[in-house]
Amino acid sequence: MYCVFSGEMMSCCCCCYYIGVDVGTGSVRAALVSPDGHVKHMAEENIQIWEACVDHYEQSSADIWRKCCRAVKEVTRDIDIDCVRGIGFDATCSLVALDRNFEAVAVNQAGIKERNVVMWMDHRASQQASQITAMKHEVLQRVGGVMSPEMQPPKLLWLKENLLESCWKDASHFFDLPDFLSWKATGSLVRSLCTVVCKWTYSPSDGWNDSFWTAVGLEDLMENNYYKIGSQTCCPGRLVGGLTPEAAADLGLKAGTAVGASLIDAHAGGLGVMGADVSGHHLPCENQPITSRMAVICGTSSCHMAVSSRALFVPGVWGPYLSAMLPDLWLNEGGQSVTGRLVDHVLRGHAAYTQLKDQAKDSGKHIYSYLNFHLETLVRITTHVEQLTADLHVWPDFHGNRSPLADQTSRGMIVGLTLSQTLDDLALLYLATLQAIALGTRHIIDAMREAGHDITTLFMCGGLSKNPLFVQLHANTTGLPVVLTEEKEAVLIGAAVLGACASSDYSSIQEAMRKMTKIGRVVRPNPELASFYRKKYAVFLKLYDHQKEYVKLMNDGHHTVTDAVPHV
Repeated sequence: MYCVFSGEMMSCCCCCYYIGVDVGTGSVRAALVSPDGHVKHMAEENIQIWEACVDHYEQSSADIWRKCCRAVKEVTRDIDIDCVRGIGFDATCSLVALDRNFEAVAVNQAGIKERNVVMWMDHRASQQASQITAMKHEVLQRVGGVMSPEMQPPKLLWLKENLLESCWKDASHFFDLPDFLSWKATGSLVRSLCTVVCKWTYSPSDGWNDSFWTAVGLEDLMENNYYKIGSQTCCPGRLVGGLTPEAAADLGLKAGTAVGASLIDAHAGGLGVMGADVSGHHLPCENQPITSRMAVICGTSSCHMAVSSRALFVPGVWGPYLSAMLPDLWLNEGGQSVTGRLVDHVLRGHAAYTQLKDQAKDSGKHIYSYLNFHLETLVRITTHVEQLTADLHVWPDFHGNRSPLADQTSRGMIVGLTLSQTLDDLALLYLATLQAIALGTRHIIDAMREAGHDITTLFMCGGLSKNPLFVQLHANTTGLPVVLTEEKEAVLIGAAVLGACASSDYSSIQEAMRKMTKIGRVVRPNPELASFYRKKYAVFLKLYDHQKEYVKLMNDGHHTVTDAVPHV
C-alpha cells in the first residue's frame, strides 16, 4: 500500500482509517472505518426537513454540511488525523440550488434562501414528470420509459415554471446532493457518474443530449457547455481532489486528504454489501459473477440494485446505467418509495398504537421487536405466523409505484379489515404491510429476470434489514437466500470504500469492496411457505389490476352508477 502523504509504502494497520459520510433523509451519519471494513466509531446528527405543503419537502445545504462536519469531528476526536487516508460521501438524490457566488437560492414560494434543497421525495413536479414522459424522448429508455418526479429534470422544470424570477434566474449551479458534498469538500465541480447518469439523463458515452433539454424547455442549461449542471464527470470512487484548507478545518481533518467521487445513498449500500466473499456459505452465487447478486437497501425507501455485463432494458425499472456504481458494468435500479415510512404510517395511524408503545416500553423491546413477539403468541399449532394474513392483504403504494409499474398515480390498498381495534389487529396489519413490501421486491425481481437478469441471491442492508421478520419475509416471498453483512452499517462502509479507493490504497473499487465487506448471516427461504406465497403473490398482483378497474369505472363517461353496482 502506497502512502500518498509520505511517498512510502505502508501496510494496512490499525493507524490507517477511512471515513464514510452518509446523508440520509433525516440525518447525517459518519463512520471511522478500518481497512478490513470494521466501523470503529460512528456518530449521527439530525437534519432539518421543511414540509411547506403537500408533496413539497425542502432542506438546507448549509445545515447538511454543518451536520456532516459535526459528525466527522465526533468520530475522529480520539485519533491522529494523519491516520485518515480518505473520505467518501453519499447522500439522497436531492437537488441543491446555488447562485454564482455559491450561496443558497430559495426553492420555495416564500423566498426563504436557507431552504435551497428540493428533497428526493418531493413530488411537486409530478405534472412536469408526466409531461416529459409523454414526449417519449429516447433518453427515457434508460429510466424504464417513465420520468419520475424524484429525478432532477422535472424538478428543474418546475423551478423554471414556478420560480422564474426568485430562483431560476439567480441559480448558477444545480447539484445533486452527493456532488454538492464533494464540491464543498474539494472545490471541484466534477460530477459523479452515479448522480448524473441515474438522475439527470447523462450518458457516459454520449454526454448530455441537447435535443432532450431543448424538448423539455430547459435549453438554457446547455449554456457554457452545461456549466450549471456539470461539464466534467468521473466514476464513483475516483479521486476528485483533496480537502481544501477551509473544508479540512470544518471537518477537523488534514488538508489534502483524498476525497472520492460520491454516490447516491442506496448505491453506497450496494457497494457495502455486494462484494462480500461468500466462499463456504453454499450460496447459489458462490461460483457466479457479481451479476447474479442483487443489493436490497431498505431505509426510508427501498432500492434494488443489480448489475449486468450488457445493457438490459427493464420496463418500469431505472437503467441500464453504465458505470453508475461499478466501472464498465450496467446498473438497473428498482425501487419502492417510502417503505420504512409506510410501516411507521400504518402503525401510528392505528387506534392501538399507544397501547403498543406502552407495552413495548414496559417489556424493554423496540416496537418492531415487540410486534414480532406478539405475532408469535397468535399462532396456532398448525399455523405458521406468516399465514395469519391469509385474509388480509395490502398494496403498499401509498406514495405511488416506482418499480416495476412506474405509476405515480397508484395508491395504497388494504383488503380484509374488520371492526377490531386491538393490538392483535395492529400486529396483523403490521405483518401484512411487511409482506406487501416483500412481495413488491418479488415483483421487481420478476420484471428484471424477464429482461435477462439472472438473480440468485439477495444482499440486504439498511434500517429495515435489522428487523429479522422483514428479512425472513423477503427470503420466503422471493424464494432466494438473503445475505446480511457482518458490519450492519453497510451504507457507511460503501461510503468509506469511496475514500479508500480515492486514496489509492486499493487497485480498484472492486478490490476495496472485497476486502471491506464480510458476510455476517445468511437467511434462507422456508420451502413450507412456498405455496402460501404463490397464492399471496397472485392476490397482490390482482390488487393493482382491481385498482385500475375502479379508476376506469369512475372516469368512464359511458358508465352510470347503476352500471357499476351489481344488482341484488
